[in-house]
Amino acid sequence: MTSVANWAAASTSGAYPPLPRAVVQSFYRRMRAVAPAAVGAIERDRAGGAESPFPDTACGRLVRSLDDAAVRALGMWTHHWCMRFYDDDTTVGRRLIREIATRQGLGWTADEVRWMLRETVAAGPAAADRFTLPRAAAAQLPPADRPALADWPEVEVPRQRRPE
Repeated sequence: MTSVANWAAASTSGAYPPLPRAVVQSFYRRMRAVAPAAVGAIERDRAGGAESPFPDTACGRLVRSLDDAAVRALGMWTHHWCMRFYDDDTTVGRRLIREIATRQGLGWTADEVRWMLRETVAAGPAAADRFTLPRAAAAQLPPADRPALADWPEVEVPRQRRPE
């Protein structure tokens, strides 16, 4: 599926134009459908399954139960949640994002990638894993719809100060 707005329009730094309202609303509708199960799985994994191999976690079981479109919606919801509420409590959510990012053939659309990229840019450098899912999803797009990685904002990894 091709984007309703081409990547050239969003290729300059800070110039990621908003998507049409109907497109964004369809994303939120799909994300709301998976959100209750996602919250439950994340909470169960926080309570004790986070150290288990991913397939054995509540999040792993959730991902296995979904079709590709629902996994994309789950990835977008988790990405949105982690970007908005990034703190030490997002470890399970960030693991879920990394696991979804490794899945090939999910059928990402250019609009989904653009939406995640806008979310990522708005999150700022505090969210260290913020480009994980948008980059993986963009790599699965047809070359004509793929954003040039050189046009993406620089990834700034926060550094801890050394004790003096």
